[in-house]
Parts: sequence; structure tokens; C-alpha cells
Amino acid sequence: MNITIVGAGYVGLVTGTTLAQMGNSVFCVDIDEKKVKMMQEGKVPIYEPNLEEVFIRNIRSKRLIFTTCLKEALDKSEVIFLALPTPPDEDGSADLSYVLKVAAEIGELITGYKVIVNKSTVPVGTAEKVRKLIASKTGVDFDVVSNPEFLREGYALEDSMNPSRIIIGSDSQRARDIMSKIYRPYTNTGIPIIFMDEKSSELTKYAANSFLAVKISFMNEIANYCERVGADVDFVRLGMGSDDRIGHRFLFPGIGYGGSCFPKDVKALIHSGKQEKYNFRILEATEKLNREQKTILVSEMERYFGGTLKGKKIAVWGLAFKANTDDIREASSLDNIRILLGKGAEIIAYDPIAEQNVKKLLGDTIRYTRDMYEGLEEADCLLIATEWPEFKNPDFDLMEKKMKTKAIFDGRNMFPLDVPELHGFFYKSIGRRTLGNTK
Repeated sequence: MNITIVGAGYVGLVTGTTLAQMGNSVFCVDIDEKKVKMMQEGKVPIYEPNLEEVFIRNIRSKRLIFTTCLKEALDKSEVIFLALPTPPDEDGSADLSYVLKVAAEIGELITGYKVIVNKSTVPVGTAEKVRKLIASKTGVDFDVVSNPEFLREGYALEDSMNPSRIIIGSDSQRARDIMSKIYRPYTNTGIPIIFMDEKSSELTKYAANSFLAVKISFMNEIANYCERVGADVDFVRLGMGSDDRIGHRFLFPGIGYGGSCFPKDVKALIHSGKQEKYNFRILEATEKLNREQKTILVSEMERYFGGTLKGKKIAVWGLAFKANTDDIREASSLDNIRILLGKGAEIIAYDPIAEQNVKKLLGDTIRYTRDMYEGLEEADCLLIATEWPEFKNPDFDLMEKKMKTKAIFDGRNMFPLDVPELHGFFYKSIGRRTLGNTK
């Protein structure tokens, strides 16, 4: 089929590449001329494991085409995916201006039947808004479908190629048949496709992400309580996760969740509830807990150093909000860095991928290193903020030689307790006993 993707950001680019890999001709439209030229030259503008290989393969096969001309793409496609940003407004609501602007343009440009597929994460009722807006611009027949994405950054290509389920929100049998045809390569391998109404489909995405945010925050609550009573959260999560009603995923405690989805979607669902005079009390508590959890180790550092961090040299391992991505949106590392700078500390940071994105935001207010050990030179302590695999088995002997003070504040529980203990480090993690004493 001929398919158009409007918006070549994270979701749009991965979705477009995957649909091209399935044999479709995909036109990716974006208003950023520089980015479009870059992609036409075979350069991927985001970091995502294994994406570049599939991306280049489909460009060479001429199944993946990039353009800034929406009309050109619309004229050649029957199905139009909207993969546009819906950033949070100050009140937490989802900003639909990008979605509605493109919908209006589509209404003015279409000359024949189209299926408009909303891939963006949007509040309940957005499909109806898009339908009414397009209908106000044209008399041409069309359908609007809700088809939310469930991609994990760092595993987006894998999730796009092998989704756990495909959700289609539409009451139109014609649109359902077309969407079934697009996803036939998936359903032929046993991946379920679930049809429902548009509003239920839109809410499913918010409900799923918000539930996972609650699950993470609940585990962080348990971890914090473990420290009070002397329990070990690693044992607790193993015991909980072995219950198949709960499962092991999203039970790892740490310094909060971040990224482009969970924080935004929780806020948007809270706001949507208030519009209907309904308070999502669990989500309100989750959001508050996550804000506090992200910087919970700062007070531990102050306690360790006798109440002040002024003049302390703090090495930070990890800047991305999670491993295997360069995304720093809502990253816990940034919350910690800002507070530590405000308290007079010096920051030397290392991240294998996300450094350039942080430089755009923080500039030279912190120092950056190209090696994880370089920043440890005469460091007063180390803060681990991202669970990059290369941090899991470091050279503790080298760390001991470089660091001024053998102190680690681990926000991602990277090491078994016996490892830093063997090397005589002060080691503070989340939900486990603290090794060593304060200075």
C-alpha cells in the first residue's frame, strides 16, 4: 500500500521505517527541511538501536521517501498516519495544535477517500475533533481512526516489528478492513488485533502508560520503606514478580521515571479527569511521588558530606532518561544536576549517547567527558543516574585509585551489594542497606 506518515519524529520515523520494511511505499512528511534533507541522505536524526540498518535498507529500496510537501504525499496515499507531537501545556493538558493544524491542511488538500490514522497520544475525543475539522474543509469522504503506539525507547524497532497487540479504534468497517490489510503481516504471525471505538482506543494508551507509572512509583514506595525496616527490595521484587498476576517488569526501583511518555501522559489524564469533574487520586499521588523520588539521593549526599555540597566534585554517570536512547526529556539526571549546581557542587558528566542533547540545554554549566572513568579523577562521589549496560561491571580498582572519596550514590541499583562492599566503598542505593559510614 501507499502510506503517508505526517511527522518524522521518534514515533513517525520508527513507524514509517517498519511499514516500509513490511513492503509498503511510505512517504514521511516533515516541515523541518534540514531534517528531511538529512534523512534523504540516509542519516537517522535520532538514536535508536538497530534502526539505522533497516532505515537505510528501505531508502535504497525506494520504499521509504522523505518530503516536506504534504500535498505530494497525500495525492499518492490512501492512508495518512498522524505522528505529531502533543506536548504538555502548563496545566498538564495535551497540546493538540500540531494535530489540528495538520488535520485542517488535510481537509483542504484531499481529493479522494482517505483513512486518517491518529498515531499520536491524544486525549479522549480527539478523533471526533479531527473528523469535524476535516469535514468543515471538504465534502470528500474520509474516515478517522485511532491507532495508538506502544513503543519503548531503546526497543522501539523491536516493539514496532513485534507488537504485543494492535489496537484499532473505528466504527467504520471500510476503515477497519484497510487497517487490517496494513497489519496483515503482523496478524498472520499471531499478533492480536483488537477493534474498539475511538474513545476507548484513545483512553487505552493513557491508561496503559499511567498504570505502568503507578507500578514504578509503587515499587519506589516499597523500596523507601525497605530502607526504614531493614528489608531488601531486590528480594521483595523477586517475590512479587514471581506472582504471574504481577510479573517482573517495571518492578525495578530507582530515582523515578522520565522520558516523553509517562510524565506527559499521567499529567494529561489527570487534566482530562478534572475536565469531567473527576479526580484521579492515584495518579495525582503518583506524580507527586515521582517528583520527590527523582532527587531523593541529594539529601543522602548532603548527609554523607556533613550537610553541605559546596565545592564538592560530583561525577555523574548517565544523562539520558533511560539506557539505549539519547532522549533527555524529564530525565532524573537533569533534576539532580540542577539542584547540585544550585548547592555549589561541580558536575562532571558522562553519557555514551546523550551528551550533545544535554549540552544544548545546560551548555558549559557542567563538564563532560568522553570516558566514564575520566570524570572520576579526584571526584568526591559518583552519582549513577542511567542504567547503561557499560556501568554494570566497572573496574572498581581503577575507580578507587581515581576518586578522592570512595562514595557511590546509585540511583539505578546497578551493583550487587557485595561488589562495592568488597572494595570498601560507601554505597547508597535504593531500597537496600547502605554500605559504609558517613564521613
